[in-house]
Amino acid sequence: MGSVAWWEGAEKTRVLIAPDSERSPENPGQLLTLRHPKSGNETCYLFNDGALQELHWFKQPYGSWFLGDYISEDGSLYMATPVDPVFILLPIFEEARMKKGEDPGKFRQLDDIVFVEGYSGYQHLLSLAEKCMEIVCETQEVGGMKFYRLNDSKVLAWLKCKVCLLKKTLSGLDKNYAAQDEKSTLADAVSIVGEYLKTEPWLKLLYDHLGLDFLEATKKETSVENNVETPDSLQKTKMKPGKTGKQTKQAKVETSSRNIREMFSRACKKRC
Repeated sequence: MGSVAWWEGAEKTRVLIAPDSERSPENPGQLLTLRHPKSGNETCYLFNDGALQELHWFKQPYGSWFLGDYISEDGSLYMATPVDPVFILLPIFEEARMKKGEDPGKFRQLDDIVFVEGYSGYQHLLSLAEKCMEIVCETQEVGGMKFYRLNDSKVLAWLKCKVCLLKKTLSGLDKNYAAQDEKSTLADAVSIVGEYLKTEPWLKLLYDHLGLDFLEATKKETSVENNVETPDSLQKTKMKPGKTGKQTKQAKVETSSRNIREMFSRACKKRC
């Protein structure tokens, strides 16, 4: 079940669709500012009932919201979908081990790892990190204290598991994916997972680990991006007469992208 919630900000009202909180239906959770795992940019996430969710923004050309007695002229909508917290925590665990060359790096306590200057939101994920990060870390206990260090082999095994889950999901997504050869579907799955990974070291290592050509995949992605139209131009194209029954290439890309994100969110729910 989902619920519609809104917060009164300093300037505008925002509408968010998110799961109901089991603990407190009136409290939809906490909004945390964290770094995006790929770009490193400030990104807002929803932390609710011990689960982390990412926010997606949707906007129709025309629309508004009626919220009780209040009318919000901005008809945009935020939707929260589950994201595996390992993706979000991976970059700060990578930095924390301070790896140099062949040296595997240092073991650190969770308190130290989740303390990121300027991003207090990570400290809210302490208990979550304790539950989920052992899948990609080595651990040591000294004097009753637990220490963590990211392990390359464990990370690659976990990423491969995510890719395999997504690859199976893509095959049932639509006839285009079903008609693709297995290697192409695998490359698409890696590309989607790659939206949550820095190029160095993990994305390149994942391509190599699966026997795929990273440079070739990068060229294909660039080619697709260059052919993508803006949402405004897409809307105008859809509204032109004579286009009925003919879906533009960009419209197909947009539709598939939405479906893929939904499928990826479902795949994130499954633990490797």
